[in-house]
Amino acid sequence: MKGGLNGLKGRQISLVTIVLMSTTILMWAWLKTPLLTSLVPVETRLQVSPELRDVVVDRSEQELHVGKGVAALAGRDAREEESGVELETPLDSGQDSHKSDGISSERVRNGVEDKGIILTSNKVSSIVGEEASKVEERTSVDREHNEKAEEKNSDLQKPTDLSYTNISDGGNREDKLSTHLENPGCNYAKGKWVVGDKQPVYSGFGCKQWLSGMWACRLTQRTDFAYEMLRWQPKDCQMEEFEGSKFLKRMQDKTLAFVGDSLGRQQFQSLMCMVTGGNERNDVIDVGMEYGIAQARGDARPSGWAFRFPRTNTTILYYWSASLCDVQPVNPADPATDYAMHLDRPPAFLVQYLHKFDVVVLNTGHHWNRGKLKANRWVMYVGGEPNKDRKIAMIWKAKNLTVHSVVNWVNSQLPKYPGLKVFYRSISPRHFVGGDWNTGGSCDNTKPMSVGKEVLQDESSDESAAGAVKGTGVKLLDITALSQLRDEGHISRFRMTAKPGMQDCLHWCLPGVPDTWNEILFNQI
Repeated sequence: MKGGLNGLKGRQISLVTIVLMSTTILMWAWLKTPLLTSLVPVETRLQVSPELRDVVVDRSEQELHVGKGVAALAGRDAREEESGVELETPLDSGQDSHKSDGISSERVRNGVEDKGIILTSNKVSSIVGEEASKVEERTSVDREHNEKAEEKNSDLQKPTDLSYTNISDGGNREDKLSTHLENPGCNYAKGKWVVGDKQPVYSGFGCKQWLSGMWACRLTQRTDFAYEMLRWQPKDCQMEEFEGSKFLKRMQDKTLAFVGDSLGRQQFQSLMCMVTGGNERNDVIDVGMEYGIAQARGDARPSGWAFRFPRTNTTILYYWSASLCDVQPVNPADPATDYAMHLDRPPAFLVQYLHKFDVVVLNTGHHWNRGKLKANRWVMYVGGEPNKDRKIAMIWKAKNLTVHSVVNWVNSQLPKYPGLKVFYRSISPRHFVGGDWNTGGSCDNTKPMSVGKEVLQDESSDESAAGAVKGTGVKLLDITALSQLRDEGHISRFRMTAKPGMQDCLHWCLPGVPDTWNEILFNQI
């Protein structure tokens, strides 16, 4: 360019001026807002895909291995079916009377802390691994997008409760990440009953496919159903709302087994109604034969039920084991034989099929009385021989021996199969007033929360159950104190017919209190 700037034409001068100004502006912008600040998110900003946002790392470090056994079903009391009541005869006097059900008579206490693992957002990064890296690569350079993403993921900068879930079936299942965010520090048993704003997840007029008619109080002469609207609200945490689809997804390719007495059967039927919404489901498959569950000749009902939801391959089953110990005929060839009640052995069904389960809920309690033992021809055995220890022969001590034995046996199996969760459900309270089931006892109250609405104690009111699981990998499903407040929720005097009969102040109307047990279970698994 001849003559320097003087040789430039006006148009060229304009172009040069524009270039110089643009360069100056870009350099100023670089200093004021470094490009890397726009492109790279802050160190604590971790974006996780929706699939992993609710990740649960179940802390189970335990496995399950079971030997082979033959499940046996002890004789049943036919009168139970006739009356619709789980018959309970008076307990032994003295200590047996007030300790047999494990409920403290002095105070209502509840709650065993379910301790878990708390990880910071830095540890979340190591858990999600490559997923987090991929997400960071997709981070937009757009400032507005980053600000929204930061707000959306701000919770990940706080300590997060996580636990690992390894699903195992004899070592054949692959480890999977659950999509449930568990709160291991929550004491679900401590809280209060409140009047909810939603109807139960299933109707008391429906669910005939799963629900026994004698427990469907909407079909009886009862006219007050305010009890259906009560909801349990833990004091220090929020319970995730139960949804059948969420439950099935959480339990995909898994099996949940209830093993226990008729209160366990109520919880099983409640869960089946909750999962299906009480609707008829023709796609659900009866798989009882896979678990040796069938109705033996002469039995009023089968030894249990097992149903599978094909879409998610979820199995829910119930097996009758009223005493939660191994019961075998002393002389199988004699129809009138006594039954050996092995206090120190777990039920044969549990031994044989535990390796197939992912979640197990155990319970026992109300069959531990002299009347039941006599009616069922149960004879206490310890160490393979008839019990000769008079102390163990006391009902409440025999029950405690059995509960501790089955919990310890399960706990001894846990290291062999990681991923299996076992719960021992605390006892469901009775509310007989003025007598027992066969001596004029009643529970006529129909007003919710008339005896209280809140549980403030941290410890469980079922001391026997809490003591049995302490120091083991078995968790306590603590429902005693919260159920103690619901005396209006029992079957009571109501029948499907006008025929008078004994009052049932043991079993619950459904929908009702057992639904809450399942809501708590849903949150704990």
